[in-house]
Amino acid sequence: MKVIIDLIEDIRESIANAEAYVLRAGLLKEDLDDASKLYYAGEASIGSYQPNKGKKELLFRVDDNGEEVTVGELIPSLLILDMQAMMYPLKMDVNTQYRGLEIVGFGKNDEEKSYLLFIKV
Repeated sequence: MKVIIDLIEDIRESIANAEAYVLRAGLLKEDLDDASKLYYAGEASIGSYQPNKGKKELLFRVDDNGEEVTVGELIPSLLILDMQAMMYPLKMDVNTQYRGLEIVGFGKNDEEKSYLLFIKV
């Protein structure tokens, strides 16, 4: 399980807080022949995010409304959170069928200037 502080540290280490990078959801699926292996099945833009103090989580949403969250928008809003909130788990809503999926890892694509949040289905 990844938490907010993991995200902040990885963005700092992997892309040096490059503000222009766009957040994207990366989909990982289990290999049908070997459940211990995952394969990359595509990606989609993340259109919004919201810390939820009631559920104690940071929820990202895949939206096809044309909006994209950038690192420059995300990081300042996370850095003002208190230490308890820094331990909130990262979750993602993809659609009505896939809601509250745990973010299992991070990645980057320097060519496309995107930062990936990986989910597994």
